[in-house]
Amino acid sequence: MATFSLYFGFYSIKKYSFMFSNFSRLVFSSFLLFGLVSCDGTSTTETTTTTTNPVQEKPLLPVPAFNQDSAYHFVEEQVAFGARFPNSEAHQKTGDYIINKLKRFDKINVQVQNFTAAAFDGKMLSGRNIMASFNPEIKKRVLLAAHWDTRPFADQDDERTDEPILGANDGGSGVGILLEIARTLSVSTEQPQIGIDMIFFDLEDYGDNSTPNSYCLGSQHWGKNKMPENYTAYYGILLDMAGAKNAKFAQEGYSMQTAPSVVKNVWNMAHRIGYGGFFPFQQVSPITDDHVYVNQLTNIPMIDIIEYSTEGKGYFGSYWHTHDDNMDVIGKETLKAVGQTVTHVIYNEENKAQ
Repeated sequence: MATFSLYFGFYSIKKYSFMFSNFSRLVFSSFLLFGLVSCDGTSTTETTTTTTNPVQEKPLLPVPAFNQDSAYHFVEEQVAFGARFPNSEAHQKTGDYIINKLKRFDKINVQVQNFTAAAFDGKMLSGRNIMASFNPEIKKRVLLAAHWDTRPFADQDDERTDEPILGANDGGSGVGILLEIARTLSVSTEQPQIGIDMIFFDLEDYGDNSTPNSYCLGSQHWGKNKMPENYTAYYGILLDMAGAKNAKFAQEGYSMQTAPSVVKNVWNMAHRIGYGGFFPFQQVSPITDDHVYVNQLTNIPMIDIIEYSTEGKGYFGSYWHTHDDNMDVIGKETLKAVGQTVTHVIYNEENKAQ
């Protein structure tokens, strides 16, 4: 992923990044985009913006505990299927697994969106977007999302680069966190005041940097063919690579441009409940991920919680798109930090008119 693009518009490439100087931020704000460079670890000009953490005096509502062991188990069960790349047996089994898990939870409606999409290499890929809904009768809704497929190539590895990866973190972690939130909602006596929807996007990681819009095929399809047809949400939170040990989740640039108040709410919440070490108040480059297509195609302001450390190289972690992305990289403490933060956010969202 080393393509560079400079123009006024969002170039649809998987997890692209560009570090802004102060002047570049002004240009970005004026024209919506200055430039995007692949965040595969290639050199970029980097600056970070430190934001403040304003005091929030409003007391927090009672929130159920997020079970990190259960979330870890959900990740482990996915990885046990093997590499879940499109059109593979493991991919089929994993989709069935997610659907069956969700259907066994109480208080939830499950819908499946089957589709096909042409990959950059001409292959026709079979995909399934899976949607779970809680409190469907409530108008004000928050959308949580993650992708469940894995990368069919280890393009960042030094060996076996043409073989698929297990994707414990890049794919498995976000799904594991959402499944645990779904389980918590189904068994808890406390319920959020708002409606909660979850989308498990497919075909996110089968792409090529030289082909525009070749990543995030599931979110592109859903954005153009919303399910339900007139669906909307107050805002959304995407989880991608959300479970690695000692991960840092800086404030992703596209999220800061399109939904700064949502970013502020989530990061402030993390600091309030003791997980500030995972959520530094640092703004980093825009990353083109599923949230970009949700924003562009549905006008739902969705942010991205994605591992991105400003310390040294390898912003997504040395495991990223390699065969090292296995259960050894998953940290229960990270799953807890992200899962509990998101749980606090949705439980403390008031059901006021939008």
